Amino acid sequence: MRASDPRPTSDVSTGVGLAGLSGLIAWIVVCRQWAWVAEGLALPGPREPLSGRYAALAAVLASALPMVAWSLLVDKVHRRASTGIDWTGARPLAASIDLSLTKLAGLWGTWGLIAAFYGLARWYWQGQYLFAMEVLEAAAPLLFLGSIPYVIWLDRYLVNPRDGSWHFGAMLIDREAWGAGEVRHHLRGWAVKGFFTAFMISILPPGFALVVEADFGAILGDPVRLAGLLMEAMFVVDVQIAMVGYLLTMKPLDAHIRTANPYLDGWLAALICYPPFILMGNGGPLDYHPGTADWAFWLGGHTKLVWVWGAALVALTAIYAWATVAFGLRFSNLTYRGVLTNGSYAWTRHPAYLAKNTFWWLATLPFLSTGSSADAIRNTAILALVSAVYWWRAKTEERHLLAEDPKYREYWEWMARNATVTRALGRMLRLAQRRGEVLQPAE
Repeated sequence: MRASDPRPTSDVSTGVGLAGLSGLIAWIVVCRQWAWVAEGLALPGPREPLSGRYAALAAVLASALPMVAWSLLVDKVHRRASTGIDWTGARPLAASIDLSLTKLAGLWGTWGLIAAFYGLARWYWQGQYLFAMEVLEAAAPLLFLGSIPYVIWLDRYLVNPRDGSWHFGAMLIDREAWGAGEVRHHLRGWAVKGFFTAFMISILPPGFALVVEADFGAILGDPVRLAGLLMEAMFVVDVQIAMVGYLLTMKPLDAHIRTANPYLDGWLAALICYPPFILMGNGGPLDYHPGTADWAFWLGGHTKLVWVWGAALVALTAIYAWATVAFGLRFSNLTYRGVLTNGSYAWTRHPAYLAKNTFWWLATLPFLSTGSSADAIRNTAILALVSAVYWWRAKTEERHLLAEDPKYREYWEWMARNATVTRALGRMLRLAQRRGEVLQPAE
């Protein structure tokens, strides 16, 4: 990076993600040592690690509180103009209460639509999603009651209280002029929250339990088991911090959704990577696993290489988790919530996608097969298609953000000039394009 070409400032500081990571690690330590903690404090209950579903849910709170504290006390995000809040002059309650009631109608109507979707979609009532439905059902009354004072309080300070919730509420009660574009923006944002919040809650418990209950000492000499456990720990970090991001889309934290991706192909590219629409799952059209083994099988007997390969896979998983931690309170698929330029995003625009795809190639080695050579060819081609899906996702996300914010365009152009990985990939693409050119014969 040249001093004359400084990187654009990130809307999210490094500290907020590290604060959340510290809180999560502290809670995992407490849960692992719960027998000692409970004994020392003479608490009732079993003397064993806290690895249950609600301990995993409490980890979200342990991650969120330090991030909120850092954002408000250190970064002072609530004072940014991008929040759309003016704390210097509150409207009289009488002047804003009508706006707030309209907005509450829109908010409750939106939640009603999400609840109806949950009720109609059969997959939410089986398997791991049952826990998510249990949590959301318990939270619903608290959200309903808490939204009343929150909306009334915030509307007194918003520069423009007629946001998407207000427009949707005005449409529902048919009492004031409303904008169709604002309604579409509002519903897209909440569609993202509704879909991904349930999914993220559903996957919190398994990995958390594995990490809390793990006996690290028993596997220190086994590179395969040690790598597997460390990778699982990285995935726990990713899931926990991402969960905070989906929950805290709040304007006072400057973490609200500015816009959700308006492009249909962007939604298609994202949704086919997640259940129940996932195409890469067992038996799916993009399942590249039939006839394969994993890296440990193929490298068995080569101890030093197993250690190196396992370390590489752990490093790739750590980069993936780092990309989520860097978002702090703002992680979310399919949305724009500010521009992120630091951490791994100073090296490439899409560190998570690059890391996870490299991980899949190294972990699966699809060009090796325990079955037939046809399986090896097929699996290699299919994994290439999976990587192409993530390239597609990256391009639809860039198209969305480039259209939304001049600051992202500035970051995009800076990366093309300076970022190590982005520049290297750009050179490779240009080289491939030049080699693919066909010279036409002169007439």
